[in-house]
Amino acid sequence: MDIIIATVILAVFFFLIGLGEPLAARLRLPYNVILAGFGLAAGAGATFFLNTQLTDALNPVAEAILNLPIRSNVFLYVFLPTLLFQVTLGVNLRRMLDDWVPILTLAVVAVVVATLSVGYALFLTGVLPLMACLLIGSIVSTTDPSAVVSIFRNLAAPRRLSRIIEGESLLNDAAAIALFGLFMGFVMRGVPNPEMLQGLAQFPYLLGAGGLTGWVMAQIAVRLMRWLGRFPLAQISISVALPYLAYVAAEKLVGASGVIGVVGAGLTLNLAAPGRLSPMAWTNMREVWDLLAHWAGAFIFLLAALLIPRLLDGVRPVDFALVAVVIVAALGARAAILWGLLPLLSLLKLSPPVERPYRTAILWGGLRGAITLALALAVTESLRVPEDVRRLTGILATGFTLFTLIVQGVTLRPLIKRLGLEKLSPLDAALARQVVAVALQSVREAVSEAAENYGLTRETVRSEAKLFAERLDRAVERAEEGEAILDRDRITLGLIALAGAEREHVLQLFRDRAISNRQAERALSEADRLIETTRTGGRSGYRRAARESLGQGGQVRMAAFLHNRLHISGPLARLTADRFELLLTQGLVLRDLDGFIDSRIRRIHGRRVAELLHELIGRRAEQVAQALDGLRLQYPGYAEELERRFIRRTALRIEEREYAALREDGLIGPELHATLLAQIEAQRGEAEARPKLDLAVQKAVLVQQFPLFADLDEAVRQRLAKALVTRFVAAGEVLQARDAPARSVSFIASGAVEIETAGQKIRLGRGEMFGQLALLSPKRRRAEVRALSHGVLLELDEARFLRLLRRSPALREAVHESALKRGMDPERAAALGAALGGESESAA
Repeated sequence: MDIIIATVILAVFFFLIGLGEPLAARLRLPYNVILAGFGLAAGAGATFFLNTQLTDALNPVAEAILNLPIRSNVFLYVFLPTLLFQVTLGVNLRRMLDDWVPILTLAVVAVVVATLSVGYALFLTGVLPLMACLLIGSIVSTTDPSAVVSIFRNLAAPRRLSRIIEGESLLNDAAAIALFGLFMGFVMRGVPNPEMLQGLAQFPYLLGAGGLTGWVMAQIAVRLMRWLGRFPLAQISISVALPYLAYVAAEKLVGASGVIGVVGAGLTLNLAAPGRLSPMAWTNMREVWDLLAHWAGAFIFLLAALLIPRLLDGVRPVDFALVAVVIVAALGARAAILWGLLPLLSLLKLSPPVERPYRTAILWGGLRGAITLALALAVTESLRVPEDVRRLTGILATGFTLFTLIVQGVTLRPLIKRLGLEKLSPLDAALARQVVAVALQSVREAVSEAAENYGLTRETVRSEAKLFAERLDRAVERAEEGEAILDRDRITLGLIALAGAEREHVLQLFRDRAISNRQAERALSEADRLIETTRTGGRSGYRRAARESLGQGGQVRMAAFLHNRLHISGPLARLTADRFELLLTQGLVLRDLDGFIDSRIRRIHGRRVAELLHELIGRRAEQVAQALDGLRLQYPGYAEELERRFIRRTALRIEEREYAALREDGLIGPELHATLLAQIEAQRGEAEARPKLDLAVQKAVLVQQFPLFADLDEAVRQRLAKALVTRFVAAGEVLQARDAPARSVSFIASGAVEIETAGQKIRLGRGEMFGQLALLSPKRRRAEVRALSHGVLLELDEARFLRLLRRSPALREAVHESALKRGMDPERAAALGAALGGESESAA
């Protein structure tokens, strides 16, 4: 192909890509449908000019378009890694891990069900053998991810639901390609047929080995990019190479899934890079990948549309009936997932409830695209596949793809409108009317002040003010005529607005480089969790998410187990450091929310709601402060170092602004400005590096701060500090089971525990102890102790505790008071106190 013609074709494709998005918005059609239309038009136009007698001037261009070297490998090795990698960089991985069960189930089960449904439906027609029918089923079973995800984004669907669909779309390509490879082995001539069970048993290896390959390559890439910290363009170049190397390595070297290799590499980079690259480098990398994915997605649809005439070659009337069979079977399989599996997952509390209108939109929005056409093209290219299988595979896959793009894609928005998914709920509509009225009042005040400052003529200002006042009056009337909003709903809306303001504050801190990228990612994730749980659970949901944001959960429990039992401290040190940074960020943000309540929320929702929100924020700020105080108590040096580094980052930000102001005023030149910025970046690299956390608790400091040990002399306290054993606990962990023999007493250095005994629940906090009554009482106590939060216990064995009890009157008094507090009969408590006193006197 002539280089000039190739350049012209490439330029025309970019021109069409540029027109596609605004045209899709104007026609209210999916962007992919517009691109497919462009591709079909290009192919039809090239065919027309090649066969017409009107002119021969465009024949070289037409021949070049029709003879473009489009092969299946172009889609699978060039475009698919780009699309998958960009999606993985943009997902909220920490939140997606919360929903791994429904994501994995939908990604694998939905593909298998669609493959079997389409395959057996075709087999019943008798046109092809069973394995060839299952091959076609695997080809049409994967949906186009961009279409499905865009539906939910356009509908403002719950973010958790969008995350589940997005995660499914990342992984279902891998399942479909794996099934495609399995059934392709049965269909090809001259190749031994694989064993079905053995092929299905390879699924875990394809997924696990592919993910591990991507993880290893991403770790190498992250370390290399960190070493090239002063060269941002080099970092971006390495990120561009990563998905392709991961895909090829997983496919050719490991024999695993290249798709999963790309997904594993992208998710690893998403998780590791923000804490190791500068915020500017990470932001630039994301922007470059957004552009690359936009181009790749557009090219993949344009080129796939050019394939359609080639794949439909030799179509017969009876083939249209077979396409109808595929359509019915595929839609039926998807309906079975949406109306059978998703409700089951919701009942099991593994997936959010999906309302019927949303399920209908997902069903009709399951558009097929380039991956289906690429797999079909791979079949038609193979000479080992029988001719009738090649012909029908190309026709059925292309026909079904055209149906989804033209019929479903064009009718999707009218269907969504008919389902009422574009309408605001009554609550949101009432709120919108009030927000407009309040906003227009603020605008009137600002415009009046601006007009006065501009010195405009009074007649002009008066006429415009009159028009604006009429608009404001209409907005106030609509707000008063609309449905009243209950205080409960106002509180929910106010909390959602607060969580949104918290998110914006975190973003501003990140833009100012006051916090690291890692801190911002964690804080943004928690803010998103606050928004979602508040939408579904109201005030109680907000409180629950706020408690969870304090840094407790299953990961902490596992890390604490590894540290306490196996002496593996790395995971717990990392999670504790993350918790430190998250709590510091939340403390900074919560200080500014009171002003947001007074300036914004009070004007919309009223004084009562504002006061209640002040109370909720104040309580949350206290919880964050208490958690931080506990961590500072355990690791005073680390907390001080984090705060020092925050101050240094703030100082560097201010210094950078000063240099920028001097540059704009012309007081320093560009060369000096660049030199000064390079010096700041070097210092910023040191300030943003997170210090290493030593988990060794300073027990001597803690012992001195315990009121129970106040009457002990210094030598005894030092021996006690050496005898105490540190135990890290996580929220929900059972610290003492019912009827279990007591062997030690635990002193709470940080955190809180709950004791349940005889139907009574008692909560203990920092400075208190538990387990002493079980040691001293002759009767075994039926009590269970459970940790309410992440914390640290100092444990003392029975013998040392009894010796300490004889030495400390304060400790004996605390044991006696705890006996009364936990429901022990006063006479028994008095007898216990007398016994303890007698032991003390005998010891003396």
